[in-house]
Amino acid sequence: MKQVIIVIPEGYANLSSITGSFEILTRANDYWQRMGNKPLIEVRLAGFVTELKLDVGFFSIHPEDIKAIKKTDLIIIPSLSHEYDRMLKENKELIQWIKEQYLAGAEVASICTGAFLLAATGLLEGKNCSTHWNAAAGFKRLFPNIKLHIDKLLTAEKGIYTNGGAFSFLNLILFLVEKYFDRQTAIYCSKIFQIDIERTSQSPFFIFQTQKNHGDELIGKAQTYIEENLGEKISFEELASKLAVSRRNFDRRFIKATGNTPVEYLQRVKIEVAKKALERGRKNIYEVMSEVGYSDDKAFREVFKKITGLSPLDYRAKYNNETVLISN
Repeated sequence: MKQVIIVIPEGYANLSSITGSFEILTRANDYWQRMGNKPLIEVRLAGFVTELKLDVGFFSIHPEDIKAIKKTDLIIIPSLSHEYDRMLKENKELIQWIKEQYLAGAEVASICTGAFLLAATGLLEGKNCSTHWNAAAGFKRLFPNIKLHIDKLLTAEKGIYTNGGAFSFLNLILFLVEKYFDRQTAIYCSKIFQIDIERTSQSPFFIFQTQKNHGDELIGKAQTYIEENLGEKISFEELASKLAVSRRNFDRRFIKATGNTPVEYLQRVKIEVAKKALERGRKNIYEVMSEVGYSDDKAFREVFKKITGLSPLDYRAKYNNETVLISN
């Protein structure tokens, strides 16, 4: 029987990512046995802490002593507090334990910001990883050599699995159910827990942050100019000249400050404005497209889908308040 350990860190862990993982994996094991098979997994909660109080003390978790567990097959790291530096400092023993277990043959899956704990082991260096899009800046600051993909719902690489934010962990657990059990069991769990088994991206849920906490005043002025002139055709050559800097130096500083090229930034700001218009208003696709400076509907649709994972029409159908009220 394979051992699955949901680790309980010092400080804070998201309760739903712990209980949700436990419940789905336990239900999968029960279903597996009802189909005439022997139990496949044993799910346990373990940590270096004896008790973890959560949500102002309303809930508490009493994990097993992780030092008594010499070997496991799968480690699940729950979502963590956003005080990343403190969490990493407080959980050095747990980070080392996870690393040693992986090197001994265990697989590791991180949920949402649990990727910070996983990244601190060094096991993700040079590899692909996902986490909540809202944690991207903090992750890049601490782990610049890891290939972060905030558009991806899941990543899988050499026995290491990561996922995006919040309740997308449900899709990670379904992925693990299919891997450790079979497709039929994963489909059963998706129906019981009403999880969209085909969801592959967190892009539709991404809210573009305008990335201004970088301290580069010149680039801040460029960002403001871009945001105030979305409907106009912007020449970055001219903008660089207005700011008295060479185009090459402008591009270099812009990428360093924001993580995007000027063109990428412009596209993302345009699409963020378009998303809000589609969510809140009655304007059609062409009106929204024109407002954010696109005259070519094909180009607009391609960029929109590249950034959000959905076509403008599908996005409006999914998130427009009037559409939701009518369908309900």
